[in-house]
Amino acid sequence: MSGNDSTSLYEILDERFRTGRCANGDDRLERLYGGCRWAEGPLYLPAWRQLVWSDIPNDRLLRWDESTGAVSVFRSPAGHVNGNTLDREGRLISCEQGNRRVTRTEPDGRITVLAERYEGKRLNSPNDAVVRSDGSVWFSDPDFGITSDYEGHRAEPEIDGLNVYRIDPSTGEVRLVADGFGAPNGLVFSPDERQLYVSDTRGGCIRVFDVREDGTLSDGKVFAEAKDDVSRFDNIRFDDGGRLWAAAIVGGVHCYDPDGTLIGRLRVPEPVSNITFGGPKNNRLFITATSSLYSLVMAVTGLPRVRR
Repeated sequence: MSGNDSTSLYEILDERFRTGRCANGDDRLERLYGGCRWAEGPLYLPAWRQLVWSDIPNDRLLRWDESTGAVSVFRSPAGHVNGNTLDREGRLISCEQGNRRVTRTEPDGRITVLAERYEGKRLNSPNDAVVRSDGSVWFSDPDFGITSDYEGHRAEPEIDGLNVYRIDPSTGEVRLVADGFGAPNGLVFSPDERQLYVSDTRGGCIRVFDVREDGTLSDGKVFAEAKDDVSRFDNIRFDDGGRLWAAAIVGGVHCYDPDGTLIGRLRVPEPVSNITFGGPKNNRLFITATSSLYSLVMAVTGLPRVRR
């Protein structure tokens, strides 16, 4: 059963949330793990049927096994990792807030640094990353990891501004592609990769940019704004129906129609940091929320994270 009563997991704000089957699926969240200090960066690894995610203040990456339900430590210390993604070869790309860099984990376990400076200056604290089908890596660089010792190491910024960058797949050059944010956070490409969506946590909005042929971005525009004082956007993901799902911190998980209309929410008992789709059919939504990892098997399917 789905509906708008105060106990329902689903809050329907527009009939498109119902007709799009967004409110179908499990009628309750499944709590897979508790005990984190602040959980972020969930990433499903289909080859191993496992999910890795970050426990930033505890400086560790955790791993949940879908076949057994067991949770173990994947890496510790982990550089206060925040966001994680996969590249086209299935290698782990991580944003290390504490080490102020973006890295790749090689098949033999070695760590390759992809970016740690822009124009000779140290990055602030890379937060989220996404890989385009041309192999370029795009990442956000707010200051969350240098404002205190809780999620990184307190330090003075060397770069003026909190920006979004692109790593060239051929040269490794780090290029600034978007600025003017309160704090850029989650990144995701549109299904056709012609647009890049960026959540601005302090700005209370999600911005969208056109991606030009040369890898630069347009000036961008606001796609969605937070409708109340408690919602603050973190990471964002698309389903294969073109709807954008956003972790909204205290506001649960928001669902936006392609035209930018907020059509529904998922109510979550803890402040939500990140979301990702996974599972054998890519229709299991994993949610990191403060101390916990939750999941929900849905009637909608996530957009594949790696496109070729």
